[in-house]
Amino acid sequence: MKILLVEDEEDLAGSISEYLNRNDFICEKAGDIGQALEKIELYKYDCVLLDLMLPDGSGFDLLKELQNSERAEAVIIITAKDDLTSKINGFDLGADDYLTKPFHMSEMLARVHAVIRRRQFSGQKVLHFDDVEIDVLSKEVRIRGTSIVCTRKEFDLLLFLVANKNMVLSKSAIAEHLSGDMADMLDNFDFVYAHVKNLKRKLSEAGGKDHIKTIYGMGYKWES
Repeated sequence: MKILLVEDEEDLAGSISEYLNRNDFICEKAGDIGQALEKIELYKYDCVLLDLMLPDGSGFDLLKELQNSERAEAVIIITAKDDLTSKINGFDLGADDYLTKPFHMSEMLARVHAVIRRRQFSGQKVLHFDDVEIDVLSKEVRIRGTSIVCTRKEFDLLLFLVANKNMVLSKSAIAEHLSGDMADMLDNFDFVYAHVKNLKRKLSEAGGKDHIKTIYGMGYKWES
């Protein structure tokens, strides 16, 4: 899953990014509103961690842009401002959660998981798609009770597909989701084919149905 961290304190941004990367997220950073808007225009994210006090303006301005453009990203405000007015303004502008600095990294991680579940999976911790069961928190995948060992990339791919079930996802969209803005530097997306092939094989070997369909010339979709 992909996170955009909008934070100008370099040490804090580095610590948050490192922690999220260790916990199986792809975390990209922006130090101000301008950088954040450039990334949001180019890429899609599962969640935005947004500081309010930024060098080129207020995080509320970025929140307004996200709301006006009807973006689907969950937003968690992370700020030292603990006043009620700021919290109300944030929620009125569409923020999903509000986390006051200083905070424990484990609490931030739990909040990120929670808002993504609410946005993408109606708050469910365990997802059921016909014969497939996905535990979002423990990152376990089961076919009729039989566990499947997935790599981090395969699990992220599976979640991306089921979150967009019955929609065709292009190879470039999948590459961006799995690799972040590093996808722009890739010569080809052969690794997407490899991850899809391996995931399909593991689901099939466990007795699962063929949910992942190849749409030739376009990409892949999870058919449910």
